[in-house]
Amino acid sequence: MPFWLPRHIKICEAIFTAIDFESAGTAKGKTDSPVQVGLATWSAKRDLHEPFVSFLHCDQNITWAAQKVHGITTDDLLDAPTLLSLWPVLKKQLAHGPIVAHGHGTEKRFLRAFPGHSFGPWIDTLQLARAAWPGEKSHSLGDLCTSLGLDDFCRHAPGKTWHDALYDSLASLALLKHLISQQNLAERPVEVLLQPDTSIWHRSRHQ
Repeated sequence: MPFWLPRHIKICEAIFTAIDFESAGTAKGKTDSPVQVGLATWSAKRDLHEPFVSFLHCDQNITWAAQKVHGITTDDLLDAPTLLSLWPVLKKQLAHGPIVAHGHGTEKRFLRAFPGHSFGPWIDTLQLARAAWPGEKSHSLGDLCTSLGLDDFCRHAPGKTWHDALYDSLASLALLKHLISQQNLAERPVEVLLQPDTSIWHRSRHQ
């Protein structure tokens, strides 16, 4: 448990920051690199706040497949800052409390650019959704928000849509907020969000 997070802090007392990266895609002989980062914060007291988004400098071409998903081009990255140069911004916001991402593998991997950071704990809304709603046909972020009627977050990212890093960060927090409300978790400790039981979802996959 990170040093700043009091043991058994209640969900209603915590500040959650979501992060999302869009990437250049994997090209032959190269490792993937981020081209956009988005962050937003949610708490029971302040709701959604502190939206932040930035394109990122990248030394490789964006693959056709990646561009088809997020629509980001090399022209968008002209004069964009490096991820490392945004360290003060990311550090300030991610240090608020638990970090949220929908399928957090990519986000964890790109944050390795900052070795030794104490960010966390991580909350994966993909795993939480599989535990809470195992019968959903799809647990992609967009499909879940559509199925659950979650769209109020859109006003914090006007003109944006899915696979924009800020839009997806806000959507992850909207999904977390909905789950906390539906499951009556506000007074429970943050720890209940860390290792959701996805056994029912896994069993359904093999039927």
